[in-house]
Amino acid sequence: MLTYPNIDPVALQLGPLKIHWYGLMYLVGFSAAWWLGRRRARRPASGWSDQQVADLIFYGAMGAVLGGRLGYVLFYDFPAFLAEPLRIFKVWEGGMSFHGGLIGVIIAMWLLGRHCHKSFFQVADFTAPLVPIGLCAGRIGNFINGELWGRVSDVPWAMVFPTGGPLPRHPSQLYEALLEGVLLFIILWLYSSKPRPAMAVSGLFLLGYGSFRFSVEFVREPDIQLGYLAFDWLTMGQVLSAPLIVGGAALLWWAYRSAPRKIHDEGSRR
Repeated sequence: MLTYPNIDPVALQLGPLKIHWYGLMYLVGFSAAWWLGRRRARRPASGWSDQQVADLIFYGAMGAVLGGRLGYVLFYDFPAFLAEPLRIFKVWEGGMSFHGGLIGVIIAMWLLGRHCHKSFFQVADFTAPLVPIGLCAGRIGNFINGELWGRVSDVPWAMVFPTGGPLPRHPSQLYEALLEGVLLFIILWLYSSKPRPAMAVSGLFLLGYGSFRFSVEFVREPDIQLGYLAFDWLTMGQVLSAPLIVGGAALLWWAYRSAPRKIHDEGSRR
């Protein structure tokens, strides 16, 4: 068994102002996305300028934060929100939904596409490889907060979390940081380093994230206010991730199925 480091969630306190590690992880994620986006924009024929990348990060940050918080309230904690509506603004306490954030980012990408005169999938395919580092940082923030821990386990790396009772548990936040963050970033960055059909990078992101999240949910403790939805194992995270797996696979299939036709059509117009 490993010892949980028990890090103070407050990174810095200046009088009444408290700066939480969880909030700093969001800053790390958006900063990394901006830096990686500028690198992608400098690739030959990328079609992106530094200003457009900056606009993308701004739109994406707004969509991720607003959508993530609203998604958590709607999917995971609606009764508590009805009892205390102002709770929705307490982002520093945690309680962000990836799936809600994804919906917010999709809306943000659509709006940015209209602003920059780009198609939705031009924006989405460019954005997808920038996301996993932010997911990794967010899960590390969950770990520091001592929240979203896994189920009771006797694996050698299990930990006793301060809010998780006396028994050791899977550090599922770190599993997600490695799978949805580090591994998914490597897969997407390498895959997108060569020209791919439109929709393919977005499809791979949805398929990869959905598969990793669905798998980790088997060792992650379900939210106490929801518990298991069915079969004593199905969680809300799995219910929300299953459409991503199906949708990602469908996008990949359609991307490669339609790619030869697009090439043929372009050739016929010449």
